[in-house]
Amino acid sequence: MNLVPQFGFFELILIAVVALVVVGPKDLPKLMRSAGKFVAQARRMAAEFTSAFDQMARESEMEDLRKEIETLKKENVFAKAKQEIDESVAPINQEMRKEATDLEKAVTKSVGDSDPDAEPAKS
Repeated sequence: MNLVPQFGFFELILIAVVALVVVGPKDLPKLMRSAGKFVAQARRMAAEFTSAFDQMARESEMEDLRKEIETLKKENVFAKAKQEIDESVAPINQEMRKEATDLEKAVTKSVGDSDPDAEPAKS
């Protein structure tokens, strides 16, 4: 839907002739200059209005993206899975460390028993 009237060539000629008759040839350049300034100002205002709406739309989109990112950070599936895996593997790691310590003590003791001058093995 276009609210601006459509002017053709003949309509513009008719408006020019009426303006020439009503205003006169002496003041016509002043009228055209002021009309040009008015049109330029209207275009600047329209561009400013459009840019303000575009900026509001971008800010709204950015806020939506921020909210979505925060939601993803809170509901991070991979972090939850890693935490669950770490929790389930922790007892196994503890048991393996305990067995490794026990084995190291046994090796150190057996080496110490067979050669009293030997130094204990370092890990």
